[in-house]
Amino acid sequence: MARHGANTLKNKLKDGGYKLTPQRQAVYDVIASHGDKHMKCEEIYLLLAADFPRIGLATVYRTLGVLTEVGLLSKVNFDDGFLRYELNSSSADAHGHHHLICLRCGRIDEAIEDLMEELEKAVLEKSGFQVEDHAVKIYGYCRSCRPPLDKS
Repeated sequence: MARHGANTLKNKLKDGGYKLTPQRQAVYDVIASHGDKHMKCEEIYLLLAADFPRIGLATVYRTLGVLTEVGLLSKVNFDDGFLRYELNSSSADAHGHHHLICLRCGRIDEAIEDLMEELEKAVLEKSGFQVEDHAVKIYGYCRSCRPPLDKS
């Protein structure tokens, strides 16, 4: 995922009617510094608590809502009862990406390729429905958890 610079953060917040506060900057920085991870609010809070002992969990929740509203973050639901957050790509042609979720250890990786482009073209051609975005979750077992492959 691409990272937004400080000016983009400030401008996106301003465009959404918000100010850049130290708390908003800190929440954003934690997520940006863990860009390959899909973080729960509680994880972000615990990482912030060391440097911001007076920050509350409710503040982190509200800040995540604001950063999502202005388009800097995406909320991701992996059907396990927790919302997670990740940076949005700064690319103008950003498109949904796929998540690979291990059923044993819970590891979440992003698939490298967007395998949906051909399907989206076919949907448009056959039904006239123009896909704007998609979310794909693939459940299985990661390299560490899967049973040995049968080599017979």
